[in-house]
Amino acid sequence: MSSAAEQEAVRGGQSALNGERHAPAGANGHRRSPGTPRAPVWPGSPTPLGARYRVGPDGVAGTNFALWAGGAEAVEVCLFDDRGTETRCPLTELTHEIWHGFIPGVQPGQRYGFRVHGRWDPWTGARWNPAKLLLDPYARAVDGAPGNDFGALPPEVYGHVRDWPQQHVADTVRDDRDSAPFVPKGVVVHDDTADDEWMDDRRPKTPWADSVIYELHVRGFTKLHPGIPEELRGTYAGLAHPAAIDHLVRLGVTAVELLPVHQFAHEDHLLRRDLRNYWGYNSIGYFAPHAGYSASGTGGQQVGEFKRMVRALHAAGIEVILDVVYNHTAEAGELGPTLSLRGIDNRGYYRLQPDARRYADYTGCGNTLHVVQPNVLRLITDSLRYWVTEMGVDGFRFDLAAALARSMHDVDMLSPFLAVIAQDPVLRRVKLIAEPWDVGSGGYQVGAFPPLWTEWNDRYRDAVRDFWRGALPDVRALGYRLSGSSDLYAWGGRRPYASVNFVTAHDGFTLRDLVSYERKHNEANGEGNRDGTNDNRSWNCGAEGETDDARIGALRRRQLRNLLTTLLLSTGVPMLVAGDELGRTQGGNNNAYCQDNATSWLDWTLLDDPDWRPLYELTSRLIGLRHTHPVLRRRAFFSGRQQGADGLRDLAWFTPHGTEMTERDWYAPTAGLGLYLSGRDIPGRDARGAQVTDDSFLAVLHAADRPASWVLPGAPWAEAYELIVDTSREDQATAPGTVHRGGETVTVPARSVLLLKVRG
Repeated sequence: MSSAAEQEAVRGGQSALNGERHAPAGANGHRRSPGTPRAPVWPGSPTPLGARYRVGPDGVAGTNFALWAGGAEAVEVCLFDDRGTETRCPLTELTHEIWHGFIPGVQPGQRYGFRVHGRWDPWTGARWNPAKLLLDPYARAVDGAPGNDFGALPPEVYGHVRDWPQQHVADTVRDDRDSAPFVPKGVVVHDDTADDEWMDDRRPKTPWADSVIYELHVRGFTKLHPGIPEELRGTYAGLAHPAAIDHLVRLGVTAVELLPVHQFAHEDHLLRRDLRNYWGYNSIGYFAPHAGYSASGTGGQQVGEFKRMVRALHAAGIEVILDVVYNHTAEAGELGPTLSLRGIDNRGYYRLQPDARRYADYTGCGNTLHVVQPNVLRLITDSLRYWVTEMGVDGFRFDLAAALARSMHDVDMLSPFLAVIAQDPVLRRVKLIAEPWDVGSGGYQVGAFPPLWTEWNDRYRDAVRDFWRGALPDVRALGYRLSGSSDLYAWGGRRPYASVNFVTAHDGFTLRDLVSYERKHNEANGEGNRDGTNDNRSWNCGAEGETDDARIGALRRRQLRNLLTTLLLSTGVPMLVAGDELGRTQGGNNNAYCQDNATSWLDWTLLDDPDWRPLYELTSRLIGLRHTHPVLRRRAFFSGRQQGADGLRDLAWFTPHGTEMTERDWYAPTAGLGLYLSGRDIPGRDARGAQVTDDSFLAVLHAADRPASWVLPGAPWAEAYELIVDTSREDQATAPGTVHRGGETVTVPARSVLLLKVRG
């Protein structure tokens, strides 16, 4: 069919099902099924957006519905009872492109959606289709999922015809089948503001420099925990359980960074392979806690359950940071389902190519939200404020944040999104973490975000991995990463805690797999092992995968201790991944996004395994050292200058000969590096204005496969040193306690870190 013929067929209303034309539209383009029941609708208010239960005029209780749908010709609220019977309620009031109305008698727990009428003209980006029930972008609770119990998404959830004989025109032909039985519905939620008074005065306020972040998955962290009742495992209530919180407290972390908990959907290609989107980076509801993690039910109870989880974590002194995905949605590209934004106003919500039938894709997920548009920016910032003010969270990690910082095309650090965040009285006070890249041209922006922001520092990850696998040509990069990455962040008033240091994240190998595999093993994902990165910077210590070789096993455990010790002694904000402190493995899968099973869930039996328990104990000890010693969590960059007449520096670098490194030493091949951290004059003052002081430390990092002799720096650096961490030791329950004189030559074991505290 020619392009002109395609357009004529669609604009003429050709039915995708039987070749017949649609029933004639009314004067406003509104079409409805004969005999559809209706409810009375009062004018209501255009604010706030979404569904809000309240007492209306004359003391009548009901729910106000408001939906921004620029360009739409008509909007209906659709109410569903327990049997799925639909009642359609036209919204006739239109204020600044917001359709609104108050429906008396609609109570909390009511399930609802929208049908939005308008032109079907994919060539200009118009994809309105009233046959498709649409999820409210502001829905605060969601019931159901696309497809429900089907093995794949049914064709009814698509706005276009999926079985058109010529697949290249499938997205241009409208599908008129009703999607309501197959798509999620919003749920009206009661505004229980009296229960929210705890948030402002009881939330922990951990300074950035004192933070230790623990990235976890609500379901995966709790699913196998033996101390959590079975009915609570995999849920918000499970994470709130004392058994879960006890592990976090004993470990010493100050914040949990939750993988996405916004309502998300599973992709069709996963459902067809009997897999599910486990990570959740496929959002469809930016105000709703994902219903699949609720132990309380999906009739709005999940909102209260999430709040109780936050309250329990706060009571333990632990902040809650959400990993949020505002760069794209689950509707994917032009061949994706119509679930919400596409059917409300496709051109208003998404970035389109000059050929408006196609989507601009800076995310690799098929679409990109058009954050420059005021109402899209409003959606995102309203969502962020909601999670802070009503749900109690303490910050956000923004997935593919560079996509949000794009103006019309290029990444722009003066973009509307960043400008709005900077001046917002709520959002500028919470923790903001950028994943500072996307997949588009110019999308890599590490070190470029403005001073309010911290960033995932992948250059830290790469340098530390390369050093411990013996792949660094010299130690210049390592020196910058250990000391706060001043080459990236020492501008515009930024501080060392602008760098979120990590060795592993949810995306990639676990820490144990990093020292056990040199190649990814993603066959279980069903993509022919093509998915996931090939740039793992890993070393398997001599055998690929699990092995009974005791020597290799011991070396791998030592490498894990080296990596964790390096991370927790580095200046900046350390981020651990849940289970790395236990030696969790994914069997070499470095892209386990679709593995909602034992591959991804934490194996809590490792905590009692004599091979792995010491790793947990070392991690807890190192976090305790960070909390005790401010020199390990500095609030300002090192100067490297002499302090006082004795010539001490706040940071000094040493060779194995006990001499300070020269410019030539930095360029020379080496597998070892010593750094001296002076606690004598730490920039900053305590709450009473007194100068902060601390102990001084010497750390020796030695990545060679054989022992080496090191001369410990003598006066003025130290008279003596006490050894407090030695990663060559399997047993890390107690400090070694050995004392060495300044100037003494010591043997540093192969592939190890020594941490020594200055005495005298």
